[in-house]
Amino acid sequence: MITTELKTNPFESDAFVYIRHLDADELQTLMPANAMEQIKDPEELFVVLSADGVRLAVVEGRDAAFAAALANDLKPLSVH
Repeated sequence: MITTELKTNPFESDAFVYIRHLDADELQTLMPANAMEQIKDPEELFVVLSADGVRLAVVEGRDAAFAAALANDLKPLSVH
């Protein structure tokens, strides 16, 4: 059986999000110093960005970033 009902249109730019690793310099500009104390491994932080570049989330771990996107019916793409 084929369904024509999709939760998101794969051709709409809103359906896609970009996931990339955060550099240490960039991380310091995004988060207050006291928030950094709570992060176990700052080298494992990834940012989830909308198709137009708006930061949606900062997530600890690449797999967690992809899982968060999929849980919200978004299509994650890795950016280097």
